[in-house]
Amino acid sequence: MVGFSTIVAASVVGADSNTGSSETPEQRNARMKWWREARFGMFIHWGIYSVPDGVWKGEEVPGIGEWIMHTAKIPVDQYAKFAEQFNPVKFNAEEWVQIAKEAGMKYIVITSKHHDGFAMFCSKASSFNICDATPFRRDPLKELAEACRKHNIPLGFYYSQAQDWHHPGGAAWGDAHWDPAQEGDMMEYIKNIAVPQVRELLTNYGKVRIMWWDTPVGMTPEMAQELLPLLKLQPGIIMNNRLGGGVEGDFATPEQEIPPNGIPGRDWETCMTVNDTWGYKSTDNNWKSTETLLRNLIDIASKGGNYLLNVGPTAEGVFPQPIVDRFLGMGKWLKNNGEAIYATTASPFPSQLPWGRCTRKGSRLYLHVFDWPADGWLRVPLRNEVISAFLLAEPGKSLPHRKTAHAIEIQVPKQAPDSIATVVALDIKGEPQVVQSPQ
Repeated sequence: MVGFSTIVAASVVGADSNTGSSETPEQRNARMKWWREARFGMFIHWGIYSVPDGVWKGEEVPGIGEWIMHTAKIPVDQYAKFAEQFNPVKFNAEEWVQIAKEAGMKYIVITSKHHDGFAMFCSKASSFNICDATPFRRDPLKELAEACRKHNIPLGFYYSQAQDWHHPGGAAWGDAHWDPAQEGDMMEYIKNIAVPQVRELLTNYGKVRIMWWDTPVGMTPEMAQELLPLLKLQPGIIMNNRLGGGVEGDFATPEQEIPPNGIPGRDWETCMTVNDTWGYKSTDNNWKSTETLLRNLIDIASKGGNYLLNVGPTAEGVFPQPIVDRFLGMGKWLKNNGEAIYATTASPFPSQLPWGRCTRKGSRLYLHVFDWPADGWLRVPLRNEVISAFLLAEPGKSLPHRKTAHAIEIQVPKQAPDSIATVVALDIKGEPQVVQSPQ
């Protein structure tokens, strides 16, 4: 990850972004259906950068953990030695997938190769990989793919196709190589490293549902076209908008932020960390609260987007406990309220509601109440006739309601049943008739 959104701007529309062939709207909708319904996924940033965990030559390196090689300008041969210390003996793919399921996450995307050029899978294209360069000598992506298949969790691969600070010719942010060993022809790097490794990823791991490119530094249309045809190896695959070379991709990727109004007319996914770093960094304890993370998920769903929430495992292959605690807290809420998140569409209201957010399934609106009404009446700016209103956690108990000139008013309990977000289900007749706020 990089933290800059400007490099991922897209410029091509109108074709199937996977193959360049035509695709009807119906075919696209069918391909995107599972992803649009999922709403919540797990991002995993894991690599040999977890060995130094933010420290180089006895000093903490500022910035995000997985960028330590770039930030500290570590020479290629010295950084490569971290692979010799990488032995994640506590890695358990089954446990990782179980945590994702208990958190209510519906898909997983993991870094197969980050910008440091180290492949977290067995690769014949380069010996700088977990099977050849570490004492671990196992393929965690294969084990994760098997666990995902067992538990019916769609799996996607992040792959840094342009930035590669290890292999000659790989790009570097700001065109800032710091070691002569990095110099080379970028097209040769694309052909000799990126293309064969992406082919391996799309051939050796069963069904791959997402290709998640990153930071298309220096990518030309010609380079993108070397990689694009490989996606035909996985019919129905979805990819993001970071390949570069003028390829739009299937969904936009705001990073560490939630667009104020979503991205109307575009599939999108906010990716975000639980603390400040993507890759593991032992000194970063700036944890977002479970409340913040859950309200982020609700906010994103209310705007028609997905939430890809990150974990950076340790060098031993363990999820940091503060992240696990927050994931499981989110999962507990979703067990009772998941209906109001999964397979929902964006709020019909043009602006945020003063008390919270709204998601929708047809004629049912889910009112996510953050700020409980002090007078016991929840005001929804609609003119519709009401069929029923009830707390989602208590579906058998109707809530009294009335209509005024400017709103549907629902009588709610004096105290909020859930301090983070209480969901009120509101069934209405017809399409939402929104009452516009006076200017």
